[in-house]
Amino acid sequence: MNDSRSDAYKAAGVDVTAGYEGVKRIKRHVESTNIPGVIGGLGGFGGLFQPDLTGIDEPVFVAGTDGVGTKLKIAFLMDKHDTIGIDCVAMCVNDIACGGAKPLFFLDYIALGKNVPAKVEQIVSGIAEGCRQSGCALIGGETAEMPGFYPENEYDVAGFAVGMVDKKKIINGNNVKPGDFLIGLPSSGVHSNGFSLIRKVFNVDSRNILTYYDELGKTLGEELLTPTKIYVSALTKLASKVTVRAVSHITGGGFYENIPRMLPDGVRAMIELATFPKPIIFDMLQNAGSISTRDMYNTFNMGIGLVIAVDRDEADAALRALNEAGETPYLIGECVHGEKGIELW
Repeated sequence: MNDSRSDAYKAAGVDVTAGYEGVKRIKRHVESTNIPGVIGGLGGFGGLFQPDLTGIDEPVFVAGTDGVGTKLKIAFLMDKHDTIGIDCVAMCVNDIACGGAKPLFFLDYIALGKNVPAKVEQIVSGIAEGCRQSGCALIGGETAEMPGFYPENEYDVAGFAVGMVDKKKIINGNNVKPGDFLIGLPSSGVHSNGFSLIRKVFNVDSRNILTYYDELGKTLGEELLTPTKIYVSALTKLASKVTVRAVSHITGGGFYENIPRMLPDGVRAMIELATFPKPIIFDMLQNAGSISTRDMYNTFNMGIGLVIAVDRDEADAALRALNEAGETPYLIGECVHGEKGIELW
């Protein structure tokens, strides 16, 4: 691009040189996620990945896409951008891992009102960390400077992941039956859903986001920015030890909408709420907003980020495997005959 065009574009609000600087800054973060199968590097028009099909009879690709939603508003207020990318990756890879797939690669899309290379580097560093945690490669992405569309200090982040599973090992919930036990894996906090309600309840602004709460042991902003937990490694290790019948990622819609998604017709999930701890942030949120208990469990993860169905005879082995994987699993309920859905008691 010649200088006159660069100057004209900059006058319109798009700084091409900032884009070049951003690419230089993120290169090391992208390279840190390289795994076997990555071909080439940054700079091409498409990311290349050659999967290892050893031991896989019928490869099936599983894809997931998501964003971070209005949790981004918390990052803007805190001016902290190095963890929001973990959320973006987590929302995608946790979903595809529910189907039994191993994430292979991830691509991101970042749209900004103003391209500030240091900020872009922070965002991508979080994306790279999420990829490292889930064992997948960041093979490409797009950074779009969109003045007049986004405010200068704001941006949006989205992405998608692609994984692979042998067809015979797909986890789809078809074999869930009455008598199966339900295991819950703890969340790291609110994760990345329900933030429009959270911001309204707490009347979040640049002042109260920095309020320190003894019961949290941190500021409200630090609590809310806690990254979404990634469960890929734990699920992979679990599946190597027992037969996983179904998995539900507890995202928007909470327990009531997500758990039934893993159940076949004629099977109902019974969840005992006293079997797992509820992070204090949810009590604070419910009390401050006068939110009903049903609405809380229909919106948030309430301390359980993943629910796994296993045969009752394999429950002990599953709990051991998850403990060995570094998790703190809870036996939270079981499946019974009944109308497809859940009951909390």
